[in-house]
This record gives sequence, C-alpha cells and structure tokens, in this order.
Amino acid sequence: MMTTKPFQSRANLRRCLIISVAAASICQTSLRADVTLPAIISDHMVLQKGSDIRIWGKADPEEKVKVSLAGSEKETTTGADGRWEVKLNLSEKAPGPHELNVEGKNRLSVKDVLIGEVWLCSGQSNMELRLYHSLNSEAEIAVSDNPMLREFRVDKNSSSTPVDEAKGKWIVATKTTSQDFGGVSYYFGKTLQKALNVPVGLVRAAWGGASIEAWMSAEALAKDEALRAGSDVVTKLNDGFPAQEKAYYDEYIAWEKKYGRQDRAGDPMAFAARDIDESDWKKVSLPGELSALGLPDSGAVWFRRKIDFTEDMARDGYMVIMPGYINGYHEVYWDGEKISGSTTPSTDYPGAKALYRISQSAKIAPGPHVLALRVFQPVGKSKVEGKAGAMSLTPMDYPLNGEWLAKVEFTLPELEKTAAAERPRPPRKPPLVHHVASQLYNGMIAPLVPYGIRGAIWYQGETNAGRSIQYHTSFPLMIQDWRQRWGRGDFPFYFCQLANYGPKTDQPEDSGWAELIEAQQQTLRLPATGMAVLIDTGMTEDIHPLNRKDQGERLGAAALAQTYGVDVPHTGPLFASMAREGNAIRIHFKNAEDGLEARPLPETHILRYQARTKAITAPLKLPSPGSEVQGFAICGEDRVWKWAQAKIDGKDVIVSSPEVPQPVAVRYAWAGNPTCNLYGRNGFPASPFRTDDFPLIGNKRYNQDDWPKLETVTPAAAE
Repeated sequence: MMTTKPFQSRANLRRCLIISVAAASICQTSLRADVTLPAIISDHMVLQKGSDIRIWGKADPEEKVKVSLAGSEKETTTGADGRWEVKLNLSEKAPGPHELNVEGKNRLSVKDVLIGEVWLCSGQSNMELRLYHSLNSEAEIAVSDNPMLREFRVDKNSSSTPVDEAKGKWIVATKTTSQDFGGVSYYFGKTLQKALNVPVGLVRAAWGGASIEAWMSAEALAKDEALRAGSDVVTKLNDGFPAQEKAYYDEYIAWEKKYGRQDRAGDPMAFAARDIDESDWKKVSLPGELSALGLPDSGAVWFRRKIDFTEDMARDGYMVIMPGYINGYHEVYWDGEKISGSTTPSTDYPGAKALYRISQSAKIAPGPHVLALRVFQPVGKSKVEGKAGAMSLTPMDYPLNGEWLAKVEFTLPELEKTAAAERPRPPRKPPLVHHVASQLYNGMIAPLVPYGIRGAIWYQGETNAGRSIQYHTSFPLMIQDWRQRWGRGDFPFYFCQLANYGPKTDQPEDSGWAELIEAQQQTLRLPATGMAVLIDTGMTEDIHPLNRKDQGERLGAAALAQTYGVDVPHTGPLFASMAREGNAIRIHFKNAEDGLEARPLPETHILRYQARTKAITAPLKLPSPGSEVQGFAICGEDRVWKWAQAKIDGKDVIVSSPEVPQPVAVRYAWAGNPTCNLYGRNGFPASPFRTDDFPLIGNKRYNQDDWPKLETVTPAAAE
C-alpha cells in the first residue's frame, strides 16, 4: 500500500487552506448584494418635475447609498430589508438629458434621463393596443421621431399579493420604435409634448379584457360590501382551482384509457405539411358542427387552408391565429410546424377561444402559406364555432371563416351509456386571471406607486358593461385608492368614455353599454377628473376603434385645459337639467358656452376596418328622419320610448314627438351604437345621457358566475 510522505501531506494541507480561504472570499463576494434599481429607473426614463421625486432600489442591509442627478445629491442607509429610497428636488431642473448616478458598494449610471411630465396610462385592450393598430398609422410613424416623448410599457404580470418591481423598458419615440407605443397614450403624450414643449413620459400598464376589479387593491374592494363579497368569491375560485383541475385531469385521462377513448395520433406531416396531395380532402365551410359538415364528431379530423400573404399583410412582424372557439383537443400548424395546441381535457370547457401568436417575421413572409388545424374529440359534439372576426388572423384582419379542406384521421365509436355516466365532470372554472380581484393592481400598479407622476389616463369599461351598477361604486373607489397610494393628493385622472359599439337598433331600448357610459360620466363628480367622449369614434363589429388620434387628443385637451391651464377647448355638452314645455321637453346643457350644432351624418356607418385602412360599411338609417338632431328618444308615463324630433334653440335642445303628447323623460344616444350628431361648436361631441331614474338592466346582467347578485339600485340621472 502506498503511503504519503510527511512533507507532501503538509504541502497538500497548505494548498487546501489557501484554496479554502480563496473560496470563502469568493463566496462572500458573491453573496454581497450590489445596489440595484427597478426596471422603471433605467436609461431613457422621464422623471416627473417636482420637489419630492423618489428614487429607490435595493442593496445590503445597513449599506450607505448615495444618489446624484443634475446637481442634486442625497445619501441614505438601507433598512433591514435592504430597501433604500431618497427624494430629489427636481422642481427647478432643466429638461436634460441628465445622468443619474447611484453609488453603494458598486456604482450604477442611468443615462439619457429627462425631467418633464409623467403620466400613468392604464386600462384594458383599448389602452393596450399599439399605435400600429390605428388608422393612418404608417403616415404617423413616419414622422414620429421625437426624443422628448418616451414610453415605459409595463410587462403583464398578475399576482395574489403586491410585488416589488414592474418589468419593462423605456423606449424613445422614433420611426422604428413608436409603432409599439400605445395608440391612445402616444397621441395623448404627443398632444402634451407639442403644446408644453417639455419631455413627456408615459407609463403604460394595460391588459386586454381586464375587469376594473382586477385593477383595484384588496383594501379598496373591501370598502364596499358587494364588491368585497364578489372579490372573495372570485379569489376563492381562483385559489382552489389548480388542485381541483389536476384531480379532474387525472380522472379524465384514466377514464379515456378505461374506455378506449384516447387519441391515436399518427404522423402530423401527412396532414399539415405544405405540399401534400389534397385530392381526397373534402371541401367544408367553417365555423360549424362537425356532424353537420358530414364529419365524425368523435375522433380526429384535420382542416387546412392556403393563405397568400401580401407585402402589407406581412409587415406587422407578428401574427395571432384565432381559429375560433374549439370544442375538443386541438393543434395548430403553420407551414407544417406545430405552433401550439391543447393537451389537456379542455374539451369540457366550451367557449374557450384558441389564440396562437407567431412573432418570427420569417414565418409570415409574403407569399403562400398553409394553416392546418387538428381537432380531436373523445366524447362527441365536436365543433369549431365563431362569428365574423372570431376566426381570423390579426392584426392583418384576415378572415378565417369560409372554405376549408377537411380529412378524417380516425373515428371513435359512439359513446356507450356506461362510459357516458362515468365520465368525470370538470370543476367550476374560475375567471381569467385578469378578471380576478386585485391581481393586476398587485402585479402592475403597486410596484409603480413610488414613481413620480403628474396624473393618470384610463380606458376601460367594456368588460364591466354587464355590471354597470357596480361601476358607479368601483370606478370612483379605484381612483380614490390610487390617489391615496401615491400620496400626491387628488392628482388628475382623465378617462375615455366607451366608444359606440354593437348593432344599430331600430327602436329605442335599454342598454347596458349606455348605463356603463352613464356610470363613467357620474365619476366626474370626483375632483380633478375629466372625460373624453368617444361616442363618435367606434364601429359596429369591432370593439377596438382604430381612431386613436381623436381619443388620445381629446384626453390631451382635457389635461392641457384642466391640469396645465392652457386655453383650449376640451369638453363637449353635458346634460344639466330639463324643463317641460307643453308637449315638448327643453334640455339645458353645461359646457355649451359656444353654442350647439348638429353635424351632418354620412350615408353609411362603419362596420369594421380591413387591414386598418379599408372601411367596411353599411347604409345608415336615420332614427328620426327630418329631425335636425338625431339620437333623441322621448317617453310618457307609460315609459314606452319613441324616437323624437329635436331642434337646437341657442344653448338648449327642444325634444318632442307626436306619439308622446305628455312627455316625462328624454334620452340621448342611449344605445350601444347610437346614431347621433349633437356637438358643441368647439368640435366636441355631447355625451349620452338620460333624464329619467327608471330601474336599470345592469341589475340583471352582471356575471352571476363571478359576482353575487346585487339589490336593485336606481342612481339618479347625472346632475
């Protein structure tokens, strides 16, 4: 046996000690926490001009941190949690650019920092959608170079508890970057920057389809019993669902195996490849039930169609495939490559729309492409459904409904009664995360709170249109809570009233959409609020109006006039009061100092836009032929509404109808998509309104799966 000589042992021991000391040193160095900054405090940021602008970050506990910017310097020491914060006086600082330096055990430099006006921009999809998804976007982008206009887009994040940091990146408006600004926020910021000639920073935190409750803190929701109860129901569903869903999946897969209902997928390239023989494929029209198309509704069926992309269609650099609402397992292939698909028993959750994003521009190059869809259904009643627009490629607005080719891969026998009886049933599915109370506030608003802002703009409400009664409470509560969180007093809060959307109606009727609009208008009772009326910017078939310019500029006008004291028109007529005059009713307006006007209406109305440029239209039928002003309805004690004749008389409107000799109430533009034309002479449209206090249908059309039933409430008409 070999032995180690003593001197060799001592030498080895010495080397081991040296290595150990070095390793310990390296370990201590790696454990040391460098000074860090949140993503929003980064290159190209815009800081709010003010006397107490907060800069914050993290470092080691009890570490000294020094912050300097444009001659202002502050020192602090981190707390036990490693967080540090200083306040800088930037009230007299020049716009810049400046460099922000932060020094602790390490040194950070944030470059190209401007000092100006910062606005939070939040809401759902109409605040989220990019400038590129706007009318005349190419022309605007071509002239958008503006180093004084910048945006920080907050990455989507949901959380059950408030998070410390929001992820994202500041971008400067240029011809290559501005297309990714929010459309509404871009035009709002441009309006301010041009008028004030100062840097403008936009912090955009938006999530398509989000409910207002998701943007509210738990503390704000707790202030109203109905909102708290509703949020508790939704939160409980959300928290308990993952475990229930896993158990269901396990049971379902076992059931499939027991009764031979598993998928038997073969080679997908035999069906999805670009170049295959299609001579034995069957022509079908989607959407539809597979049995109605002469196809088996249990088993696997393939669909495919060829799509020719033009240069304009491929210009976006990304694409979202919306094959519709698919009842069954499904897979989507693009040019023979699998994009995505469902791999779990989602077949028992009807109505789930499939969405698949392709972001590699090479995959959507100009030329011919093949889209293939595989649908597997183990239990029957398989279908692909979706009205116009639900099946499409976006943002190029390429419709997918219509002719496809279909081929059966395999068929399953009819489900036996015993198997049907034993088939597991899914647990109650919770709402989407952006409908869950406080999830977006926690993930996207709470981490922004220390950042200095002048005010906020907001475009949301579409998702809450079925629960308008609650919006009377939730919207003001959210505004007040955000103001309290920032601790900057009643900072300005300007919001978009919902745009017109939905089918035209032949007769006056109740409208949940109009009721939500009323709830928004009544929020003007809060101080330092303003509203952009958008009742003339929407479309019939698309809830996302492309006229972002008017939307952003109207918000900008409100901010210029109310926050910055610039003498510009900024609001249209608002209902003030009514007076009965014989068989007519006289309507008095606020904000009509320059007078009223009835603008000429076109012969058609816009259904939607194709590729953001071509308007698809339909003939416009006037509700009150021969009337100077369109959009008014009137009723008597019977509460049966009739279209009315309306004429302008100075700063008032006189409304009447021969069918209503004893009128008691008037409504204007009270519909989802009204035909109306009343404006102030300053160019701003009149807001929809009602003079009655009749019970609202919003009491009935709330989401019963998510929110508890409310007692009937009849808020008074706007003052």
